[in-house]
Amino acid sequence: MPDKSHEFAAMKETSASSSTALDALLRAAKESGEAGARPVDKWNPPYCGSIGMSIRRDGVWLYQGSPIGRIALAKLFASILRKDADGKTYLVTPAEKVDVDIDDAPFLAVEMVVSGEGRDQALTFRTNVDDVVTVDATHPLRFAVSEPDGGLKPYVLVRGRLEALCTRAVYMELVSLAVAKNADGDEIGLWSGGVWWALTASV
Repeated sequence: MPDKSHEFAAMKETSASSSTALDALLRAAKESGEAGARPVDKWNPPYCGSIGMSIRRDGVWLYQGSPIGRIALAKLFASILRKDADGKTYLVTPAEKVDVDIDDAPFLAVEMVVSGEGRDQALTFRTNVDDVVTVDATHPLRFAVSEPDGGLKPYVLVRGRLEALCTRAVYMELVSLAVAKNADGDEIGLWSGGVWWALTASV
């Protein structure tokens, strides 16, 4: 297992009275496998409630209202994140499951690379925690209505039920790539992974 001791050094700044639950979670996460996404879908630990973890709309992780500034820690937590069928999102280790409050999506798609053209086009995104995913049938792209302006917000499925919301800059790139599906021009969208993704809100 890679040495991840440097990823946890920042947590020394947390007061002793509030750090016990978080320290335990960090230790469990560290012991749960190699770097990258862990096999959280295979774990069925007891539910342990909330310790004050949340993710803001801008992708910033918070612990008891304070930003977690170290990207290494955010990546570690992201690797043990799971959204269950009940619609709630949790941090999951083999030993425990705790709540994470999500303002919108757990991840942001901050960069996009386009390869190929037409039906052979592939849209590949990098998230704010460095997941890389190409839009295809397994990792669908969807659009939702943005309130209150009524515009569209694009999301790409990263893994499990966890999505990344495209930043405004990435959304503008997507819009610039939009084409008509056929000659009559009735439907506008994008190709990726051999699938047509209509530029319209999902029902």
